[in-house]
Amino acid sequence: MWLFNSSIGKKVVMAVTGIALILFLTFHCCMNVVALFSGEAYNMICELLGANWYAVVATLGLAALAAFHIVYAFILTAQNRRARGNNRYEVPTTVNAGKVEWASKNMLVLGIIILLGLLLHLFNFWYNMMFAELTGMATPLHPADGFGYIKLTFGNWLYVVLYIIWIVAIWFHLSHGFWSAMHTLGWNGKIWQKRWQCIGLIYTTVLMLGFLVVVLAFAFKCAPSLCCTM
Repeated sequence: MWLFNSSIGKKVVMAVTGIALILFLTFHCCMNVVALFSGEAYNMICELLGANWYAVVATLGLAALAAFHIVYAFILTAQNRRARGNNRYEVPTTVNAGKVEWASKNMLVLGIIILLGLLLHLFNFWYNMMFAELTGMATPLHPADGFGYIKLTFGNWLYVVLYIIWIVAIWFHLSHGFWSAMHTLGWNGKIWQKRWQCIGLIYTTVLMLGFLVVVLAFAFKCAPSLCCTM
């Protein structure tokens, strides 16, 4: 199948799974912003998205998308390095050589940071919530108390710093990946190429600021004792 056997096919897989993950991040950001206004409303969403069959199916689907995206990212990076050989460190001589983005040259490093941040996030939230509800294991808080876990997590300044690094890495990745996905799918052209770059930069910046505001809001709210009163 050309999607899995050709370099163009792998890029299409990267583009489609990347767009799907951006849509999920958009939903996740909107959900997190609710916590800024009402812990009760946020917990209602968490309870709705608890260990129900549709939530489990959605989680497995997202895990598959993320796995595809990450695996193909490493495959494409390895292929590009092999194809360039000793020339991969040479400076391009094309007209746009000076405009090569930092993110596009460091996608592997960004990918590793994002993967590690994802594992940390899954441990802090998914493991203590959905996984705990499925297995019935003992947890510090009720599995549906997402608001409590937000306060508990961002009341720790170590987690705050790690999440900020993670958010910045995602921003760099998406700011390049957004328009790159449109380019791969052929939705660009001479005029739309720059438009997609602008749209992608604005969209991903607003999206990541949403996550950052939630982290910092709870960090400063819970910072005095580095731990929230539960």
